[in-house]
Amino acid sequence: MSALSGGVFAGTTDDDLAELRQLVDEIGKQSAEARLGQRTLPETFDAATWAHLEETGLSRLTSSEEAGPQEAAVVLRGLARHAVAAPIAETDLLGAWLAAAAGLDVPGSGPLTVAVADADVEGDRLVGTAREVPWTQAADRVLLVLSAGGRWRVSAVEPGELDIAAGHNLAGEPRDTVSFDVPVSATAEVESALIAELNRRGAWARCVQIIGALDAAAELSVSYTRDRVQFGRPLSKFQSVQHALAGMAGEIERARACATLAVAAASDHGFAGAPTDYAVTLAKVVLGRVVPAVNTVAHQLHGAIGVTIEHQLWSVTNRAYSWAGEYGSTQSHARKLGRAALTPSPDDGTMWDVLTGAELRAWES
Repeated sequence: MSALSGGVFAGTTDDDLAELRQLVDEIGKQSAEARLGQRTLPETFDAATWAHLEETGLSRLTSSEEAGPQEAAVVLRGLARHAVAAPIAETDLLGAWLAAAAGLDVPGSGPLTVAVADADVEGDRLVGTAREVPWTQAADRVLLVLSAGGRWRVSAVEPGELDIAAGHNLAGEPRDTVSFDVPVSATAEVESALIAELNRRGAWARCVQIIGALDAAAELSVSYTRDRVQFGRPLSKFQSVQHALAGMAGEIERARACATLAVAAASDHGFAGAPTDYAVTLAKVVLGRVVPAVNTVAHQLHGAIGVTIEHQLWSVTNRAYSWAGEYGSTQSHARKLGRAALTPSPDDGTMWDVLTGAELRAWES
């Protein structure tokens, strides 16, 4: 499993995914170079890069072609490594998949996004507000996922039909407040299991994207400490700096191992399977703890320059912080893992098996 291979601390990877990895890297580099010094709060949608993604078939790789989680992981990690400002996970892994599963028609091209919210039933209409919705104004369609009266309903609406209050996360990525008022007849009822899979897909995508952001933080730190001269020698020659970089490498590889397990589980069992539920939960817990450790070291090594919006480190570390809290916080996933470990019985000897994924009874309900 090499979908998440790469980074400054890894050797060259030559495998079945090498060509895809190279293509994604080239698109990401072009995007980063074109937006150098142009980033704003909030981020603006990178329409030029999106056009490249559509031309190459990467914008809907898993929903329209014979591709799976491994290929999706290469795309998500690669674009995140270059802080590409486009809703690739929301379009391919979430929006297009959800629309097909719910039997809704959406355009075959263009960005999509997903908004999850509670809705009030007022006559024959569903009304309410969704918060922290990514890339609403860049999307051709917004997939509203609404909980109303104990049932889940999904509707595909155009952004112009919604009342949108713009917002953004730490990295400037749009996270909007969206008020909706849609007829019940324009929605499709879906099972709660589909919503659980949607959230699992979102958490999985964020874990993979975080690996890309952490790899970028490490690459930037190694490059900066190699080039920055202090007291007559490069920073990388100081033992304390070398220890910091080594610690960063260890944390990133710990995170990569857990994210790789999640990619393998999704590839082997699908996103609806119990093994994937376990692996994604574990990855969210571990990555949530790794992100602040790696980001802190990266900013300590860069000093003041790393906290300016013009510097790429600002984009990748703030993305990692933001993504770690989406589709369930570190704490909520840790509680979920703890409950699963204790479900059979705290004294029947299975806790270790649950924590290592050998016992999945608690994940099959």
